[in-house]
Amino acid sequence: MGGWVTGIAVYVIIWFLALFPVLSIGANRSDNPVPGTPESAPDNPRLLFKFALATGISAVLWLALYAANQANIISFRDMARHLAGPEG
Repeated sequence: MGGWVTGIAVYVIIWFLALFPVLSIGANRSDNPVPGTPESAPDNPRLLFKFALATGISAVLWLALYAANQANIISFRDMARHLAGPEG
């Protein structure tokens, strides 16, 4: 990957992509919702657990992507050159 700023940007993107599926884990609706809250609101959202899980998943995926890039298994520069076409 380009540098540490690019690495952080890629990690943040992976983190958000990992967070959205994780948010649905254990989201059970309350049988007796508190007045003023939607009926679909989860009873116990456990957000810290879900943020930690998304962080762990993102770290593993980022490390795999970093290792593949460093070992030249995948090359983002070659992909960019290929997408630019013959004049690029």
